Amino acid sequence: MIDSAEALLNSLPKLVNSLSPSIEGAGSAAVAITTTDLVSKSVAIESRVGGTDIKVGGMAKGSGMIHPNMATMLGVITTDALVNSDVWRKMVQISVNRSFNQITVDGDTSTNDTVIALASGLSGSTSISNINCHEAMQLQACLDAVMQGLAKSIAWDGEGATCLIEVTVTGAESEAKAAKIARSVASSSLVKAAVYGRDPNWGRIAAAAGYAGIPFHQNNLRIMLGDILLMDNGQPLSFDRSAASNYLRKAGEIHGTVGIYISVGDGPGSGQAWGCDLSYDYVKINAEYTT
Repeated sequence: MIDSAEALLNSLPKLVNSLSPSIEGAGSAAVAITTTDLVSKSVAIESRVGGTDIKVGGMAKGSGMIHPNMATMLGVITTDALVNSDVWRKMVQISVNRSFNQITVDGDTSTNDTVIALASGLSGSTSISNINCHEAMQLQACLDAVMQGLAKSIAWDGEGATCLIEVTVTGAESEAKAAKIARSVASSSLVKAAVYGRDPNWGRIAAAAGYAGIPFHQNNLRIMLGDILLMDNGQPLSFDRSAASNYLRKAGEIHGTVGIYISVGDGPGSGQAWGCDLSYDYVKINAEYTT
């Protein structure tokens, strides 16, 4: 063990010198951390914050055992913005709750999850020391965009998935309550199976919203599948079932996105969650997996 440790220490200078600061190097790192992922996952944006151009980027891996509280996934986020460590920590927690903690593939979690966020300050921007200042809000928006992009790519790449499911909830009392309802619907095995079966089953969506543990009056419930209205004022409506089914089928054929839009009242709170459909291949992949 001592020899191995010494060998590792001796090799560190060579390893450091071989690191690449280029885009190609970042892409290689994103590929290197994948496991059962079908694709690598990386996002980068540049924006003007407080008069200075700053960058926020990240990479992640994960496609199975994904459920709120992250589960089997890794994420690394970096920015060159200059931000106080306590403020940065709070911003990261907010973004994680709006992204990685709002995705689900199969309802299973594990002990192996991490999101690391690093801020170098190399942009030369003015230091952000107040989470409520305008610059902090700008940086928060950038951080949200990067983390949500990565989170959606994980849900899109769910084991056996044929499409991404994006659930948007509005009209709740708060963002947290809207997010919980959205998470409940995205996590429902019955909703996920209905999407895979191309069945516009409004009842399963309504049930999952109802058992989320967030009280709302059933007469305020409104559900849309894409641009097709399935339920309004708590009552099911007549709709073109063939068109709704074709909407789901097309999303599955192109591995696209199924949008489910739910309103539960007239409150200010809105939130989103992301999942994927539940296919035969998911069962096959995990039935044949051995340790």
